[in-house]
Amino acid sequence: MRGRVRIRLIVFAGVVAALYAALTFALSFIAYGPVQFRIAEALCILPFFFPFSVWGIFVGCIVANLMSPYWLDIVVGPIASLFAALLTMWIGKLKGRDRIFVKVLACFPPVILNAVFIGAMIAFIMVSEGEADVFMPAFIINGLQVGLGQLGVLYLVGLPLMICLPRLRVNERLGLG
Repeated sequence: MRGRVRIRLIVFAGVVAALYAALTFALSFIAYGPVQFRIAEALCILPFFFPFSVWGIFVGCIVANLMSPYWLDIVVGPIASLFAALLTMWIGKLKGRDRIFVKVLACFPPVILNAVFIGAMIAFIMVSEGEADVFMPAFIINGLQVGLGQLGVLYLVGLPLMICLPRLRVNERLGLG
């Protein structure tokens, strides 16, 4: 029985990775760049409920970022998503996780970490070595743009998904609950 559960967890993480990459590719016109609205980032709420989905998000982000216009995004984006997923997973282990405040809080790590990591990455790529004094304004502008896109995705798509997901009884359907 334990082997079946482990296989289901791996398959679930694989489906999350494939879904993340497919959503990003399908909506690539709004998924990359300083102003982005990456719908797949709504999946970052899954570790709140399913800790094993952390790796699906990480791998899905790697695959999705193979199309990124920024060469560093293949490394920086997945690392930001991994840390955000781990923080979301940790928040999901807090007492009172059924309370709306905890769910609102759980949507926040992807917003902040992507704003910082991706904002810094884009600013780094945009600014040449000789113009170090321009980095900080570029970082602030790009970080705010990425953060606002993340805020929209996580709170307009992710939070409603987070509220509805327990009603779907996914744990039971996967044979985990």
